[in-house]
Amino acid sequence: MEQLFRESLSKKICGTLVGLWFLAAEHLRLGNWDLIKGYTGCADADIEPRIAMQIVNEAALCSNRIRRSNYISHQGFELLNGLGFLVTDKQVHDLLDKHTVIEAQSLQETLAVIRSNNGHYKGNLIAIDPHRIVSTSQRIMPKKKKQPEEPARKMLQTFFALDTQTGQPIGCGIGSPGANTTKATIDLLNMVTMVSKNALILADKEHFTEYLIRSIDQNSDFEFLVPAISTERIQKIERSQTYQRKWAGYAIAETMFNFDGHKEKYRLISQREGETTRNYVYKSFLTLSGKPATVLLSEMYQERWSIEDFFNFDGAMGFDRASTFNLNIRYGKMSLALLAQAATYQFRQKLPKPYNRWNSTHLADAVFTKIDGDIRVKDDTIIITCYNAPKELNLHNHYQNLPAKLISEGINPKVPWLYDYKLDFRFK
Repeated sequence: MEQLFRESLSKKICGTLVGLWFLAAEHLRLGNWDLIKGYTGCADADIEPRIAMQIVNEAALCSNRIRRSNYISHQGFELLNGLGFLVTDKQVHDLLDKHTVIEAQSLQETLAVIRSNNGHYKGNLIAIDPHRIVSTSQRIMPKKKKQPEEPARKMLQTFFALDTQTGQPIGCGIGSPGANTTKATIDLLNMVTMVSKNALILADKEHFTEYLIRSIDQNSDFEFLVPAISTERIQKIERSQTYQRKWAGYAIAETMFNFDGHKEKYRLISQREGETTRNYVYKSFLTLSGKPATVLLSEMYQERWSIEDFFNFDGAMGFDRASTFNLNIRYGKMSLALLAQAATYQFRQKLPKPYNRWNSTHLADAVFTKIDGDIRVKDDTIIITCYNAPKELNLHNHYQNLPAKLISEGINPKVPWLYDYKLDFRFK
């Protein structure tokens, strides 16, 4: 395998995929190769971690079927993964299928710790969301509607946790017949403790369950804010309270609430919008936080919608499609996609405004697949020459003389999945 890589590398390679090589530097900075080796249980010289690296780089390209586009093997994509060829669908399937959900979760947990140490999270406000992904699985499964007006389709139920202040994902899980929303959320929050143990968790209506709320209250230091399901009992409470007017058309009331058949009491905050009785609209929230009601509802809870921004921004990297319901494969692919997302985030942070707000699809189209260049070897270094990299992106400031820059950051410039070649860039 190494010999085939070196033979391929010795040839003159030209193409438009040289921009994707910038991510190799970010993988080094994050330590993604060690995470991949830990997930696969293999060493530097093995093929399995390189198959996983191809999956990661496919996610960065927002491509789900890159293995059918064989022309990419003539543009250096296979070399980026330390291979002299593109691995097949079967090789990818076999790799992911033999690694467990627990191994994928362990990868996510370690990545979350690394990202936290790198300043990717603030850790004060965490949004959790049950995100449904349309699936093309052939297995028999219930169909659900993603939106009320849409037809029912097969859906994969996923669960995400995200730092609302930076917009970065902490981890994700998958629902199954044996894992309902409550259990999946508890597993997800166990991962969140790697980043913060006392954050305010901003939840969705689906998290309004007695067992989940009691578990968080008794077994963690998290604060919690969740919309209450509008049952007849909740509606009766909303209409019977005395509200304090905060500003025109907005008033708040509070009371203590317990679930039927349970003695534990929790703080219930109700908001009323509208100026006249006939126009009143009510909405209630249960919380484990002692923060003022107006701060919780009018300031903090609004941040929960940043998780929808994440799905719109980076969903194409592998969080918006699911061709199979095999949990080993789905957990593996989504976990490896998180590595790609983290590396892309670090790359994007180096771009000036407004380019640092390009979504993943735009970034893949404009940078990773649209820069002309060539790949060659000089001594112990792979040199990537970029001919039409937009000057306004300032990429030369961050990637030219890359080995020296990495050494100054305390990072070994040798790329282990590229058989310890160093990597450098030229801009013309």
